[in-house]
Parts: sequence; structure tokens; C-alpha cells
Amino acid sequence: MKREVVITGDGSSTIHLPEWDEQYHSKHGAIQEAYHVFIKHGLQHVYDLGNTKKIAILEIGFGTGLNAFISLLEADKLKLSIDYFGVEAYPVAKDEIEQLNYPKQLQASKDEEFFKKLHAVGWNESHEISNYFSLTKQNRFFSEINDKALYNLIYFDAFGARVQPELWTEKIFQKMFDALIDGGVLVTYAAKGSVRRAMQAVGFQVEKLPGPPGKREMLRATK
Repeated sequence: MKREVVITGDGSSTIHLPEWDEQYHSKHGAIQEAYHVFIKHGLQHVYDLGNTKKIAILEIGFGTGLNAFISLLEADKLKLSIDYFGVEAYPVAKDEIEQLNYPKQLQASKDEEFFKKLHAVGWNESHEISNYFSLTKQNRFFSEINDKALYNLIYFDAFGARVQPELWTEKIFQKMFDALIDGGVLVTYAAKGSVRRAMQAVGFQVEKLPGPPGKREMLRATK
């Protein structure tokens, strides 16, 4: 499938799939969306609960590494140890990674080596990326996840239900529910009624929250 690196509304890059008319991040702003959905309503929310100084995050769709990189930067600011697990069946190509402008757009050029390291390290084993951030990239399909009570937080950043409805089903959300510890949280940019009902059907308590720029609502689900 053809893929092309494009610039989103806030100046940050993403990967566009013309055949699906779908992109890895919001066309209104990749970085804006990542901060709003996954940091403000995910990582910061879990941190503010104040239960731990070390958390485990599962990302559904490692993709460009944007969410992982921002989480690494936040871990350093908060002095919060993060074990990060990114699941990706189709890794982004090296030439695409080289076109992504996240360190510059985040005014984090001094941390660009960390961004490169996120992509350079091998798959299916744990790597210490920085003092507060370790990464395990898992090259597998979401349907293959069978983890039990391992994670404090899930970033659910799969392609939208319009193009991959099989990723937004009760079957998948049951896997997510099982993978979280009690009190664990899942955040996603999605807000469709069918997605919310699938989450609730497996036992999640679901909140509608204001969405990122260009989107009215998003969802946060708690086990």
C-alpha cells in the first residue's frame, strides 16, 4: 500500500495512506492530538492519581513513535519511570522515519538521539532508552495480545474503525481489559457509539471527554 509523509495542521508530520484516505495521526495536528489524547487525558491523569512512581504503558499501534517519544520527554519532566510496550505489525520504514520532524517541532532537538534510538533498537526485547524510559517493541498483531494485568495505561491508537473495524470490537477490548491492572486506564481518540458500547460490554467504565482540535469528543475507559 502506498504511503507518504505529509505535514499536519500544527506543522508536525504524519504518514498518509492514500488508498484508505487515512493517516497515522490527526490531519489537524499530529503533536496536538498526541498531547491532548494520550498525555493530558492518559499519562498525566494516571500520574495525578498518585499511586506509583513507575508505570507500564501498552501502545496499540507504535507507528511513527510519536506517542512513545512524547512519553519519554514527559517521563523525564515528571521523574516518572515508564516501561513502554509498543505493538506494531507493520513497522515504519527507515526512510519514512528520517522524514519525521517531531524533535524539531517539539523543540526537543537535543533529544533527537532518543527518537532515533526508539526506532533503531531491536524488536521483542527490552531496551533502556533514557534514565526514566525503557522500550519493548513487539512485532505482532493486536489479536495476538494475551497479557494479563500488566499495564497501568493503554494508548489505543489503531487505525480508525472506518478502515479497520475489526480492531474496535468487544473481542479486542476484552484483551485490553484483561491486560490492564485494576484501576488501569485506556485512552483513545475515538468516540463512536459502537466503540463506547464495546468497551462497556467487557466491563470498562467509559467517559466522554473533549476531543483534540478537529474532533468533538474522545474516550477514556477505566478498569
